[in-house]
Amino acid sequence: MAGRLTSLFGTLDMTQGSPYAKLIRFAVPLLIGNFAQQMYNTVDSIVVGKYVGDGALAAVGASGPLLNLLLVLFIGISTGANIMVAQYFGARNKEALSKTVGTAMTLTLLCSLLIMLVGPVIVKPFLRLVGIPADIFDMTASYLIIIFVGIIGMAFYNILAGVLRGMGDSVMPLVFLLVACAINIVLDLLFVVVFHWGVPGVAWATVIAQLVSSILCGMRVSRMHDVVELHRDTFRPQKAYVMELVRLGIPSGASQAIFSTAAILVQNLANTFGTLFIACNTVVMRVDGFAVMPCFTFGNAMTSYVGQNIGAGKMDRVHKGTRAGLQLAMGVSIVLVLCILLFGKNLMQLFTDTTELVNMGASMLRILALGYIAMSVTQTLSGAMRGAGDTVTPMWISVVTTIIIRMPLAYLLAYLTRTPENPTGACESIYYSMLIAWVSGAVINSVVFRRGVWKKRVRMPEGIQQPEDL
Repeated sequence: MAGRLTSLFGTLDMTQGSPYAKLIRFAVPLLIGNFAQQMYNTVDSIVVGKYVGDGALAAVGASGPLLNLLLVLFIGISTGANIMVAQYFGARNKEALSKTVGTAMTLTLLCSLLIMLVGPVIVKPFLRLVGIPADIFDMTASYLIIIFVGIIGMAFYNILAGVLRGMGDSVMPLVFLLVACAINIVLDLLFVVVFHWGVPGVAWATVIAQLVSSILCGMRVSRMHDVVELHRDTFRPQKAYVMELVRLGIPSGASQAIFSTAAILVQNLANTFGTLFIACNTVVMRVDGFAVMPCFTFGNAMTSYVGQNIGAGKMDRVHKGTRAGLQLAMGVSIVLVLCILLFGKNLMQLFTDTTELVNMGASMLRILALGYIAMSVTQTLSGAMRGAGDTVTPMWISVVTTIIIRMPLAYLLAYLTRTPENPTGACESIYYSMLIAWVSGAVINSVVFRRGVWKKRVRMPEGIQQPEDL
C-alpha cells in the first residue's frame, strides 16, 4: 500500500511504459487541477452575479485582458522551467535541475515585486483606454488593484506547479489546488454574502486562496531531496540558466502577450455592445475556460512527456506519445462539445437569472462549440513542440491566427453587419472570428508538425547527443 501511495503522489517517469497509460495517469490529475483552478474565477463570477448583480459580473470579466497581459512574465518563466525541469529529470541530472528550480523561483520573486508596484498604477489609465463603461469602472479597477497587490501567490503557484509537473508529479499540485479552491469558495461567500464587500471581496478571497496553494507547493518542492536539492547557492541566478529560461520562455510569454493584446483590442470592440453583452461575454468565457481545459491539459502533458523523453534520448517515444495525446485530447473535447450543445442554457443559468443574458450566452456557446475540437489539435501539437525545446514555432503560429486572422476578422464582421437598428454591428462577430481562428490554427499546426520544422530547434540537455533519425 505504501508503495502505491509513493507511486501516486511522487514523480512520474514517462520515458518508459505505454504512452497512453503514462499520459492518462499524468493528465487526469492535471485536468482535475485545471478545472479547480478555473473555479477561482468562475466562483467569483457566480457569487457576484447572483448576490451583487450583472454589473458586478461584467466588472470581474472586464478585468481579464489586463490581468492576462501582466501575467506574461510568469508564463514565460513557467514554460522555460517546465521544459528544462522535464529534460533534466529525464536525463537524471539533479544538479542542473536544482539550479533551474532555484533560478526560476528567484526570477518569479523579482517579477512579482515589479507587478505589485506597476500593476496598481496602470489600472485606471488602462481601463479608460479600452473604454470600460462608467457603471462598472470603479468595480473593475478595485478588483484588479487587489489582484495585483497579491499577485505573488498566483505567480509562485504557477511556477512551482510547473516544476512539479515537469518531474511528472501532477497529483500534489492538484491536492493543493483543491484545498485552495475550497478556501476560495468559503471566503467568497463570507466576504460577499456575509460581509457585503462586493467585487473587492471576491478579489481578496482569490488572493488569499492562491497564496495558500503557493505555500503548499513550495513546501512540497523543498522536501523532494531525492530529486531536487535547494539551498542558498541554487537561488543565486546563474547566467547560463537565466539565459536558457529566457530563450525558452520568451516565445511562450510573447504568445500569451499576443493573445492578451488581441483580447484587449477585441474587448474594446465588445465594450461597444454595452454592459449586457460584457456580462454575457464574461459568462461565456467562464464556460469557455472549462471547455478549452482538456486542450491545454493535454498540451501541458505533452510538454512534460516530450521533455522527459528528449532528455532520455528516446525519440521514438516522442512520436508515439504525440499520436496518443492527440487521440485522447480530441476524444475528451468531443464529449465536452456535446455537453455544451445539449446544456448550454443550463450552464448560463448558473451565473445569472436574466433571461435575455441566458439566451444570448447559449447562442454564443453554440457558435464556439466545434472550435474546441480544433483547439485540442492545436494545443497538443504545440505542447509537443515546446517539450522538444521549440517554443518559437508555436509563437509564430499564434501570431498568424490571432493578429492576422482573429482580430481583423472580428472588426470586419462587426462592420459588415451594421444596421440602422444595430449601428455597432452583430455581437456574434467576436465569436465567429474566434471559431475561424481556432480552425485555422489546427490546420497550420498539423501542417507544420508533419513537415518537421520543430525538429531543427530541438533542445538537447548537455551530455545527450541528438539522434540523426529525429
